[in-house]
Amino acid sequence: MSKTVRNAIIVLIFGNFLVCIGMSLIFPVMPFIKNELHLSATDMGIMNSLYAIAQLVASPIVGKLSDRIGRKKILVWGLVLYSFSEVLFAATNYLWMFDISRLIGGLSTAMVVPTTNALAADITTPKQRARVIGLLSAAFSGGLILGPGIGGILAKVDYKTPFWFAAVLGAMSMISLIAMLPNDEKIKKMMIEINGSTRAMDNMPKLSKQAARKATWDETKQVLFGPMGLLFLMILVSSFGLVGFESIYSLYVNEVHHFTLENIALVLTLNGVISLFFQVVLFDRMVVWLTEKRLIRYCFFLSFAGTIWIILAHTKIEVIVATLIVFTMYDLLRPAITTLLTKASTSNQGFVNGINMSLTSVGNIIGPIVSGALLDWNYHFPYMVVTVFLFASYILTYRIKDNYSQMKVSSQQ
Repeated sequence: MSKTVRNAIIVLIFGNFLVCIGMSLIFPVMPFIKNELHLSATDMGIMNSLYAIAQLVASPIVGKLSDRIGRKKILVWGLVLYSFSEVLFAATNYLWMFDISRLIGGLSTAMVVPTTNALAADITTPKQRARVIGLLSAAFSGGLILGPGIGGILAKVDYKTPFWFAAVLGAMSMISLIAMLPNDEKIKKMMIEINGSTRAMDNMPKLSKQAARKATWDETKQVLFGPMGLLFLMILVSSFGLVGFESIYSLYVNEVHHFTLENIALVLTLNGVISLFFQVVLFDRMVVWLTEKRLIRYCFFLSFAGTIWIILAHTKIEVIVATLIVFTMYDLLRPAITTLLTKASTSNQGFVNGINMSLTSVGNIIGPIVSGALLDWNYHFPYMVVTVFLFASYILTYRIKDNYSQMKVSSQQ
């Protein structure tokens, strides 16, 4: 790997990590925004969901745009919007401005995250690609995991401090990207050198438009309504549960268990460290030891048990321990289900992973709104609903074994 490519990968990883931190910085300071501005939990839930809505809508549009006008331009403007959204959030005290900030933040994430993956694939060889994409995925997960903890620590100064800090980091990332990333013309030359001639692709038989539409629809039915549909359902449940749980967590423990900002920051920081350790160091070993199916099953059960424990807990220590269990299980669920999906499908990885990301976004939209609305009725209602979904998912995991061999067969047809 050349020095130019290595430097480009470094700034891409940093940019990916940064925007994912921005997605989750808000969670520890939500109680203080809510109380200071006299907002409802539903207001806070909608505020969080707007981020995911913008990301869901903009991602496919931005992907096509980056193919047309170049990756670097999209990345630079994505980081500009990221910094602007963080400044806007830090500088205002109006709900509608918070909502606009989160919409812009979601748009910036849609511009940065998929484009970094596409650019990494453009400038790396097939042998390098898996490791580089893995590093970008780790940066994505690491930003989501560590964001709440970083936000909680910085909020000790002032609850707006995390957003000023993120804005500065965004500007620094943009400057480093402009300086270290090759221009789009050079990127195109690197792609040609790596991929070689495209004549073999030109000589491949092409389907008619009608046949292509039929093939796409058949593929969609096979993936969504076949045995893999169960795993997609679990992806939706896990993303709904995680974001629904996390988005109101600080509100819940602040009101019910009287957690201070320091308590919330401690829990989220510990969670970040523990979850990252499990994902980076132990995940592969756990898959070998338990298999993905058993790991998914145990994660759903322990998430269910931990949520029940939080509802029934009487001391802060109990809540902290139960919280760490739930968050760690959620952070293992997503890669475990995704890994099982990649093994179940051998011929349509791009399509399967696209559905995976779409369902994750849908869960990210629904989770905060539903949890916020339920929290306005009763502080225990959101977690009671989450436990029902988690227990139902735990029961469904016993069907994975029966479907797994069929999934392999169907994906190869």
